Amino acid sequence: QISGYLNLLANTIDNFTHGLAVAASFLVSRKVGFLTTMAILLHEIPHEVGDFAILLRAGFDRWSAAKMQLSTALGGILGACFAICAQSPKGAGETVAWILPFTSGGFLYIALVNVVPDLLEEKNPWNSLQQILLLCTGITVMVLLALT
Repeated sequence: QISGYLNLLANTIDNFTHGLAVAASFLVSRKVGFLTTMAILLHEIPHEVGDFAILLRAGFDRWSAAKMQLSTALGGILGACFAICAQSPKGAGETVAWILPFTSGGFLYIALVNVVPDLLEEKNPWNSLQQILLLCTGITVMVLLALT
């Protein structure tokens, strides 16, 4: 069960940074807030399903795993509260100036640590090309959403 508890700790920290990102994004504008929320939801749904499976494999029963997964969501609420409470008296701009780069850098680091080794180990050049094209497609979608 140790792996299950470690996964819960990591998930709580991950949710804390998501809460930071969502709250700081809404401090920038509604549009940025909604885009950030949608991006995190698209990431979180499969992530939470995977974490649930890890907890089941670690020996938790379904009900306990579900309760524990739900409890990690409190990390997101705490992150959002922290971002809101960390606002500078000079305005939201100073708060956002460090929160968004911090969370974005963390998300990029985690994504690249997980993706790049898989790309380097891929033996089939066609699969590597597909993965790179999909990565570029995702970046293009983000740029297009930011421009609209």
